[in-house]
Amino acid sequence: MTNAQGSSPGASKKTHFDAVIIGAGFSGMYMLHSLRDKLDLNVTAFEAGDGVGGTWYWNRYPGARCDSDSYIYCYTFDKNLLQEWSWSERYPEQDEILRYLEHCAERFDLKPDIQFGKRVTEVIFDDSNELWTVRTEQGDAVTARFVITAVGALSTANVPPFKGLESFKGKCYHTSQWPHDGVDFTAKRVGVIGTGATAVQAIPEIAQQAKHLTVFQRTPAYCVPARNGCVDPEVTKARKADYDGIRQRIKDSFFGFELNFMPKAVLDTTPDEREREFDRMWDTGGFAFWLANYQDMFFSKEANDLIADYLKRKIGSTVNDPTVAEKLTPKTYPYGTKRQPLDTNYFETFNKKNVTLVDAATDGPIEEITPNGIRAGGKEYPLDIIVVATGFDALTGPLKKLGIKGRGGRVLAQEWEDGPQTYLGVAITGYPNLFTITGPQSPSVLSNMPVSIEQHVEWIAECIAHMRRNKLSTVEATPQAQDAWGAHVAEVVNATLMTGANSWYMGANVEGKARRFLPYLGPEGVGGYRRKCAEVAEKGYEGFAFASTGQGWTVHPIAAE
Repeated sequence: MTNAQGSSPGASKKTHFDAVIIGAGFSGMYMLHSLRDKLDLNVTAFEAGDGVGGTWYWNRYPGARCDSDSYIYCYTFDKNLLQEWSWSERYPEQDEILRYLEHCAERFDLKPDIQFGKRVTEVIFDDSNELWTVRTEQGDAVTARFVITAVGALSTANVPPFKGLESFKGKCYHTSQWPHDGVDFTAKRVGVIGTGATAVQAIPEIAQQAKHLTVFQRTPAYCVPARNGCVDPEVTKARKADYDGIRQRIKDSFFGFELNFMPKAVLDTTPDEREREFDRMWDTGGFAFWLANYQDMFFSKEANDLIADYLKRKIGSTVNDPTVAEKLTPKTYPYGTKRQPLDTNYFETFNKKNVTLVDAATDGPIEEITPNGIRAGGKEYPLDIIVVATGFDALTGPLKKLGIKGRGGRVLAQEWEDGPQTYLGVAITGYPNLFTITGPQSPSVLSNMPVSIEQHVEWIAECIAHMRRNKLSTVEATPQAQDAWGAHVAEVVNATLMTGANSWYMGANVEGKARRFLPYLGPEGVGGYRRKCAEVAEKGYEGFAFASTGQGWTVHPIAAE
């Protein structure tokens, strides 16, 4: 029996657990299943929302859909689940992904151990008993030996400090905090702030309904077509028959897709040859142009310029007004060094009579929000609704908001003021028994997320099982291992063009945030990172320090492995 929110009546009455999981999206749900059902641990999950889904619970803006192919944007650990679920499109919309996650929650009976409507505000380690205390905004306080953060890399909204925002008399919405009953744009004057991946999805949809749409652009985006649509039933059938092969290929790949760079340099090709390849990738759609391009794209500015020129020509041939096309053409950063938006009629939308582009570089930046609209470049644009599509305080933001304090009262948010410090993106020196699923300095957002989520969840579960078998009470990264990993992450990315963009990968989208590359880029991508983590475990968890009490610590006997 469950209550209206899905939590079992007794779930919130317990005050001690083997493990507490924070979040109930893709990562939190699989972590709960792994620890509870595979290791027989006493586990609870705190979830701020009133339902499962994480990203897909909160992000309900117009046009919200995944941009990884649906057949790999899913759990792959359960063969029967792969066979029984079928997606309607290449890139399903938010509501279909949420239905999938609801189905998984029911299938694995996860809701009885999830406490919904509970936002975690403090996670504090007690050196005397080697336990964590987790507190919520709603007044809960529980202890646990392990805490696993499953808060998502893109879950803390970034709202720039616009002057006068509170004075606006109309309605204002951030895309990641969208009303669950939707927003009616009919006969409304709408302003969208931002032109990143989220805005690229939302703008064409809003333009179809709004009386007039004004887009406020700070930095134009390189977009490639999504080519969304229904998937041929025969293709779906073939994929279901080959899921063992698909699962292995995406685990071994660079980015968690069935995509790999071409083993050739674009500088070694003829103009006709590369144009044919660019056309092929453009027609294929999706991330092919970004993640399966020539191998020198991220390393050579000359090579990158050849690839970027193709996309710039596409903008010029799609947008009717040459002045608007010029505004929409990126000029200040190499292609691929910012998040790749997939578009459906994005550039075509600027051909509509009811759409205006206000570009910060040529028309002037936003000066303030007024009671009646937005003033930019000395001109006021009257609006009824403002949509803030300015993204997230990525990777570090969600963790810094949890109020995490480790050994000796050390404060994570303070220690990370100059950027994150982790070992493998999964553990942090001075924070015993704390694991961060797809944390900073792991492949995370530079991969198809479910692939990286499954790898982290399985690695964490096996580490905890190892501790159970050997009666070890705590585990934490050593300072030496953490320093070496941070140096490695920086060394790898500094050999690429990635640091040349003011991207959220670099933390550059949040005012005052330290400029530091936040995820991990190779050198062999997701596959190489997976092998590194496996090697660490095989060497007795090299780079980790364990402590032993000589006693068992779990409520239940360990399940058979």
